[in-house]
Amino acid sequence: MTAPAGQEFFYNTGALALLSAIIRKATGRPLDEFARSVLFDPLGITEFEWSRFKGDSDAGGGLRLRPRDMAKIGQLVLAGGRWNDRQIVSKAWIEASTASKLKADDYQSYGYLWWLGRSRLNGRMVPWMGALGRGGQSIRIVPELDLVVAVTAGYYQDYSPEAFKLQFGVFRDVLQAVSPPV
Repeated sequence: MTAPAGQEFFYNTGALALLSAIIRKATGRPLDEFARSVLFDPLGITEFEWSRFKGDSDAGGGLRLRPRDMAKIGQLVLAGGRWNDRQIVSKAWIEASTASKLKADDYQSYGYLWWLGRSRLNGRMVPWMGALGRGGQSIRIVPELDLVVAVTAGYYQDYSPEAFKLQFGVFRDVLQAVSPPV
């Protein structure tokens, strides 16, 4: 701990290793197996890789999905946890996990594993939610535009700001191409 809970933001991938272990202990299955049965199978996600470290799924960067499958997760969140007329994740959890819990910097805040930000569109700011992964991998959701943008970038082992600039640039370009609703 670097500060009392809720007072400072410091992204910590190690906390995701702990989350993976908690899910394994609570469900009796590693995170990748649990996710397959309760999330991936219902979404039709059949091809994925999820590396393990000492028996636990690497929740801090070991998941590899195709862009179309990343977009499915974004669409699930956009629809309040529903997929093909079936509630896969509770709407209450979607709302709780995508609500701001802590300010990360001047432009973003953080929920439960979701980044929350705003981007300029035609002179106004539109809010988005995002799963922003290592090396520029991202899923961004813009509810007011009914938009999901999945980006896979080529900086997977790069932790520099350049990797995040690339995936944000793709998102910004897609956002600029979208006409806001009237």
